[in-house]
Amino acid sequence: MSQSITFKDTIVIRARPDTLFRLALDPRRREKWDPSYVKASYLGEEKLGNGTQVRFKLPTRLLGLSFTAKYRNFQAPTRGGWESVKGFGPVEKLTQGWNFRPIPGGTEVTLSTDASVRYRFVARPVERVLRQMSGQALLELQRQVDKQGAQLMEDTAREYQQKQRDAQKAAKKAGRNTRKPKS
Repeated sequence: MSQSITFKDTIVIRARPDTLFRLALDPRRREKWDPSYVKASYLGEEKLGNGTQVRFKLPTRLLGLSFTAKYRNFQAPTRGGWESVKGFGPVEKLTQGWNFRPIPGGTEVTLSTDASVRYRFVARPVERVLRQMSGQALLELQRQVDKQGAQLMEDTAREYQQKQRDAQKAAKKAGRNTRKPKS
């Protein structure tokens, strides 16, 4: 009596595929930027790869459910994903796959979601929540990359300003030392 849900969302992000791959698939990094997960941590060895298990905890607005997932289809840095090990709440199975295709000026990121829910009557609300989570994940990934770029630009500008100030001070100091005393 289960109901299947399948969809894909795609966005272009100005970043390299390897950077996006690590941000999207490393659970410690993911929990920092994705509001759909309160906690994400490795179970056992902390290494990205096929067969690695991860524990995810959803926020209270998503009933605070927890589930364990197993990484699969890893081909760094172009694709990777995970599949829930067993059902949780109304979801029998949840699979998430990421594809990172390099294009001029950035990376085309596709997030695929497949789910199967236990009861037909909860299929629509669960699909709505999953679509919202998917869209939000892609937007937050973009924001995370933009935030890193903005921070880099800010740091570079600060360093440039400091170098200019230092050069001006050195020029003033040099100007004072080279003047001839008045006779």
